[in-house]
Amino acid sequence: MPKTKPFDENLNKYELWFKNYKAVYESELEAIKIITKIPDNAIEIGVGSGLFSFPLGIKKGIEPSAVMAKKAIQRGVEVISGTAESIPCKSLSIDYVLMVTTICFVDDVQKSLNEVYRILKPGGSFVLGFVDKASPLGEVYLEFKDKNIFYKDAVFFDTKELLASLKYSGFVIEKINQTVFGMLDEIKSKQQPIEGFGKGGFVVIHAIKPEK
Repeated sequence: MPKTKPFDENLNKYELWFKNYKAVYESELEAIKIITKIPDNAIEIGVGSGLFSFPLGIKKGIEPSAVMAKKAIQRGVEVISGTAESIPCKSLSIDYVLMVTTICFVDDVQKSLNEVYRILKPGGSFVLGFVDKASPLGEVYLEFKDKNIFYKDAVFFDTKELLASLKYSGFVIEKINQTVFGMLDEIKSKQQPIEGFGKGGFVVIHAIKPEK
């Protein structure tokens, strides 16, 4: 069952986080933006209120929370109600799929990744952004997640776990970026991402559906 209640009831708090941690937000956007070109035929799964799709130029999204979807629509994003485990898109129809901090909220990770693989065209890109639980920042998130209204019911993963799941679904890993170095309150300006994982709290994986 989609974990939408905290987002339905706390939209303003959700939006405020990105204002309070503007440099962190800008760092995450940069890590996504530069990992690969975003084509017109792109969609975000778990689009939320459109805070990533809108600045990245992604015009379509899937979102189970009606409250978040309404805000994304106000930002100009076309939103379809749905979940990552059952994406309402035709097979082989999309060139690029983005999923940002959504994987920790899905009910079935492997089914969600299989769905992304299904809707992508051969050669299509899947960009997955998430908080790496094995990073210093991830360890803090784990320690305090029970007190956080949004992450209370989240299940965090480390990069190696998600790489294994992506490969199991059939994806080929193209590149990995990491950013958000240090604790959130310490970050006052946009950081440039570096390749790899293990240091940055936010990791972005670019995976490709192989040509057949």
